[in-house]
Amino acid sequence: MALPPAFLEELRGRTPLAALIGRHVKLTRSGRQWKGCCPFHTEKTPSFHVYDDGYHCFGCGAHGDAISFVMQTQGQSFIEAVEQLAAEAGLAVPRPTPHAAEAEKRRLDLAAIIAAAAATYQRRLKLPEGRKALAYLHERGLRDETIQHFGLGWSGEGRGTLTAELTREGISAPLLVEAGLLRRDDETERVSELFFNRVMFPIRDRRGRVISFGGRSLGEGQPKYVNGPETALFSKRRSLYALDFAREGLRNGAPLVVVEGYMDVIALHQAGFGATVSPLGTALSEEQLEELWRLSPAPVLCFDGDAAGARAAVRAADLALPKLAPDRTLGFAPLPHGEDPDSLIRRNGPADFQSLLSSPLPLADALYELLRETVGEKTPEQRAALRHRLEEAVRRISDRALAREYRRDLLDRFFAGQRGQIFRRPLPARVRPQPTLDRADSERGRILTAILLRHPKLLHDVDHAYVALPLPPSLGRLREALRSWADQAAMLDSAALIDHLTISGLQADVAHVLAPVPVPLPDCALPNAMPAEAEAGWWHILGFLNLDHLRAEVKLAETAAALELTEATQRRALSLKAALNKVMAGDPDGVEPAA
Repeated sequence: MALPPAFLEELRGRTPLAALIGRHVKLTRSGRQWKGCCPFHTEKTPSFHVYDDGYHCFGCGAHGDAISFVMQTQGQSFIEAVEQLAAEAGLAVPRPTPHAAEAEKRRLDLAAIIAAAAATYQRRLKLPEGRKALAYLHERGLRDETIQHFGLGWSGEGRGTLTAELTREGISAPLLVEAGLLRRDDETERVSELFFNRVMFPIRDRRGRVISFGGRSLGEGQPKYVNGPETALFSKRRSLYALDFAREGLRNGAPLVVVEGYMDVIALHQAGFGATVSPLGTALSEEQLEELWRLSPAPVLCFDGDAAGARAAVRAADLALPKLAPDRTLGFAPLPHGEDPDSLIRRNGPADFQSLLSSPLPLADALYELLRETVGEKTPEQRAALRHRLEEAVRRISDRALAREYRRDLLDRFFAGQRGQIFRRPLPARVRPQPTLDRADSERGRILTAILLRHPKLLHDVDHAYVALPLPPSLGRLREALRSWADQAAMLDSAALIDHLTISGLQADVAHVLAPVPVPLPDCALPNAMPAEAEAGWWHILGFLNLDHLRAEVKLAETAAALELTEATQRRALSLKAALNKVMAGDPDGVEPAA
């Protein structure tokens, strides 16, 4: 049976080709593609290449897409392969009904109308009436071959010109409305052309077919840019400008770059950055982000160097967090204030822009800086709000191991930036010189470690303070092993932790920490202590090692609870406050006799 091209396009888009083929062929990444030994003939040197939308063997010539691969490897018919892939992608295969057949015919009719409009706009740009538009494009630095390559055009200065031309070809006004070229006033039922006195930018799908238009006003008309409405052909949230050209650019080794506007895309393509795309005048959508990740594991976002660009970057980072994985992230290439990619290229040339792309900010770096600039960090209230936003961002990451890495990285930055460097995290190297410790401080380090051995769920909340403590070598070894285990453990359980440490050869160190000598362990370090008691005890003992640290923690926790009162924020604030009160009241921690 015939299936709608739109359905097949979505099916192909939802099927990661490398993952599908990787079930049958051992693939290794080679630049922006994958390669392996061909499954269709015997070979020792890999000549089988997998791209984002197809495969090709340079040995035997086999090529195709996801559907043809299933047909060729499993001996299935076309419809059987489609049904298998659709089930895996969560799509329902359309059934042949009169309504579906009529809808597909309608869609093909709209595609022909859009193609006719595109040809009309391009022709008008070269007529005397398009002189002003052509001059504008030349003033923006575009060459004639670039204008031709992107199919840019001119709408005409008045309303009705496109309608008059296309109706002569037998295209009715209702079809022009359905194609998004005319708009109907709901009150008066009158129709008028959507685009007039505008430079026209054809919007294509991933296979290069024109599906809609964007138009830039050359007069005082507002808004400056207008995109076509949602139609049977065009979905704004699913489309990316210049996606068809970018796919070819990626195959030629260009980095995938996301910018904000049509002219930014075109200027960068002309300058040699042939894998540049943009959303269509709106914030990056979930569907667009998925499309980007199908093309590249780490697209680089390069938004304008102004407040709007910063807001767009924050939204994009926030959108990406739940979908992050070790093999999919974002990079950021922030521009100087007041610049956009087009202006930077014209002012300084491609070399400057290439330098930005050569070392993009990782998502963690960009997220921290964007939130810091948004929230501030000068006052205790701002710092608490910043930490709250950072914790909130980490909770949105679905991959647990990755979330732990992000939490550690973001909080390391947060505490390293505090006034006086109270929370300065040591250098990343795990081996660091140890200062000389007196007996009391060594015992406090032992008790703090014992609490975490018995109550490892506390580790994520106290890790930034624990890692900065000077400890003797045996405790240092335990700390590193404990933190490494917590990064990978599915559940933070005391018995599982101690079993892991024992298997790792640290049984003697564990026994020393949990022994009742030379100082008996306090109740908060015993297995039957309640979580709140263990947490309050941990901070109480830490307060004798670093009172300023404890005071700052109390302030941050109180402000976080004021910003968002939950059981967790309230419990943390109360535990820390109780610990501080005990230290200030002179309550002993059991390590030294009370004064």
